[in-house]
Amino acid sequence: MHLDTYLVTQQDLSAGRTTEEIVDAAIAGGVDVVQVREKDHGAREQLAIARRLREPTAEAGVALVVNDRVDVALAANADGVHVGDDDLPVSDARELLGEDAIVGRSVSTVEAAREAERAGADYLGVGTIFSTQSKDDIPEEEYEVGLERVRAIDDAVDIPFVGIGGITPENAADVTEAGADGVAVISAITRAADPEAATRDLDQAVAAGKRRRE
Repeated sequence: MHLDTYLVTQQDLSAGRTTEEIVDAAIAGGVDVVQVREKDHGAREQLAIARRLREPTAEAGVALVVNDRVDVALAANADGVHVGDDDLPVSDARELLGEDAIVGRSVSTVEAAREAERAGADYLGVGTIFSTQSKDDIPEEEYEVGLERVRAIDDAVDIPFVGIGGITPENAADVTEAGADGVAVISAITRAADPEAATRDLDQAVAAGKRRRE
């Protein structure tokens, strides 16, 4: 599973453009994973968005996962789901979606990373790396876990992970140099004047960071 550049959608942070428009541009820019995360929409609208994204992502070989909602992931025939502390446990999501599904888990500590790996998560989303205004539901203790946490989690687990939170083309290389396999972003792509170019810039920064740690 390639995780270099991972887009988390949020239509209200897309500068008046639709999620579909943003995803089309990100696909053209080389995005690896798209997570449908539309917290301001109910299940029906989330499902409609996921279904509209299923064909273009599948055709491009881009993994499509749904935030939180295993039922939406199933109904949309998505590739998997990404869960957090208040969602279904990884093991239950796996049981419902099947062994071939992608199951990701949000973590902010080394112990949580180890626990998610033991539970069978395929990958982790680690953050918040830097301060961000894209999410307003992050506990205070999880703000800016920083690059040292990335290094510690890299040492602690064998499964891949992306850093998320406040990541831009300017600092993405630092995150992958510290040990992350890629970066997950919202506004760095959704708010960009040119989302395709922004995706490409992030991808190049990720690669540069990996070269630094070789």
